[in-house]
Amino acid sequence: MIFGKAVNKYYLKYAHLFIFGLIALVIVDYVQLEIPILTGQLIDGLDQGTMDKSGILDLVKLIGIYVSMIIVGRFLWRMFIFGASRRVDYGIRNEMFEHCENLSNSFYSENKVGGLMAHFTNDVESVRRAIGPGMIMLVDALFLGGLAFYHMFNLDVTMTLFAGIPLIIIAILGAYMGRKMRNKFKEAQKAFEDLSDFTNENLSGINVVKAFVKEETEINEFLKINTRAKRKNISYVKSQTLLQMSIRAITGIIYVIILGYGGYLVHSTAGTTEEFTVGYLTTFILLFGSLLWPMRALAMIINVRSRGKGSLQRIERILDEVPDVFDSEDVINVEEINGKLEFRNLSFKYPDGSEDALSNISFKVNIGDTVGILGRTGSGKTSLVDLLLRLYNINENQLFIDGIDIMKLPIKKVRESIGYVPQDGFLFSDSISNNISFGLEKKKDYFNDIQEAAKLSDVHDNITEFSEEYETIIGERGVTLSGGQRQRLSIARALIKDPAILILDDSVSAVDTKTEETILNNLNKVRKGKTTLIIAHRISTIKDADKIIIVDEGKVIDVGTHSELLKRCTFYLDMVERQKLEDEVEVD
Repeated sequence: MIFGKAVNKYYLKYAHLFIFGLIALVIVDYVQLEIPILTGQLIDGLDQGTMDKSGILDLVKLIGIYVSMIIVGRFLWRMFIFGASRRVDYGIRNEMFEHCENLSNSFYSENKVGGLMAHFTNDVESVRRAIGPGMIMLVDALFLGGLAFYHMFNLDVTMTLFAGIPLIIIAILGAYMGRKMRNKFKEAQKAFEDLSDFTNENLSGINVVKAFVKEETEINEFLKINTRAKRKNISYVKSQTLLQMSIRAITGIIYVIILGYGGYLVHSTAGTTEEFTVGYLTTFILLFGSLLWPMRALAMIINVRSRGKGSLQRIERILDEVPDVFDSEDVINVEEINGKLEFRNLSFKYPDGSEDALSNISFKVNIGDTVGILGRTGSGKTSLVDLLLRLYNINENQLFIDGIDIMKLPIKKVRESIGYVPQDGFLFSDSISNNISFGLEKKKDYFNDIQEAAKLSDVHDNITEFSEEYETIIGERGVTLSGGQRQRLSIARALIKDPAILILDDSVSAVDTKTEETILNNLNKVRKGKTTLIIAHRISTIKDADKIIIVDEGKVIDVGTHSELLKRCTFYLDMVERQKLEDEVEVD
């Protein structure tokens, strides 16, 4: 049983289940210890000839009733306590996922997804075991052990003191070993986290591994990480086994002492007024047998609690992470966003960066404009998109949407008004229709809208070639699709929202020029009166834009139309000439 701010509220929430379960457990423990007493009475009655057939049957019937109560009671406490622990498991996992969904990009730049999966699986399971089975073992050890000692003390004080020796040793041993085991378990969980992260990352990039013929290298690397995880787990299991075997050895020795001393008492007190009968010895041995479980349970409690406490600390580390991107207290609620943008002397540095990614950026975008953003790789184009999506905080009065500082607009409203197509075109392992309609509320049938969006992004014909058409399940990250198909599905996913602001971040780089032209023509038709930002490397993608913004080394070099930039911007002219030369080489 463990306590912490992440689990305490669940004890209160499911207190009724825990209480009913503990009541059933206590009743079972009480009744369970009545059976050794009745067994001793039965043996003495038979040995001394003081019990007739009717008395024997009555005693056996009573034992049968107690056994039935134990069976029912054990079912009830399992149902209540295990059921409650599963609900806690469910609640913590939901809380973690919801919290992770709200954490900022900076958190995910420091924590790998594969490693986080270990928290959702192993750590939550360890916490559940500490709450459910851990609670049962703790109450069992205290109540059953205490009641067994009480009955044993009434039979013989000396033998009871012998039986109490292991508890003192176990307490000292447990305090020492518990701390070591908790640290060892945290190390083992960290090793599993590294293993999970490596496996996730490697299998996600399996095509790259195969392309570079690095299967053997990656297998060897996996073996190293797996070996490290094995060593950490073996180290933990050694400590756990040492504790358990020490307790078993101690209790075994005491059992032999009690058997020998009890036999001596039966022999030496025979015929006296304070005779210690065979029935008493049988009762004592059965009671001590009942006490063995609480003693051994102490080792299990230390084990389960050490694991649970270590895992809870790891879980709380995630839950204690505070999102650094959130609505300000003076947020301005607006009914809709129209799409007028202004960057006003904006400078920005990523949280883990040492230099500005953007420096003194200034330009305006009017409602309905189609704006191209052009620049070399790493020039800061995607950084502009990150800020428009409010993925990071910026200084006030540097970026405005519809004349309002973006830092004072509701984050949800800003993101709802933007249709974003990222460079990698991330897709979920789901049906094509669900991927396209991802940004919509699932309150009605959007199939016609899905088809229309697919036609606009020129992917409809490809989809109809699949056996299941729009219900085709694509692989993880869309691995069953070509790069161009993934990009076009991502474009369809953004278009179906009909957003006030559409952002294409190098989103037609994987399609041929004919398909690119089709998509751009469709955009011109459906995006009239709405703002569209197109980030590109190819001049052909943005040459017909209302204005083109040239970005280099985090700064805006020039802003103008294609024809204007050809006349005055040497950087733009150089890019045009280079791409013309590349096109000529390809034709040759």
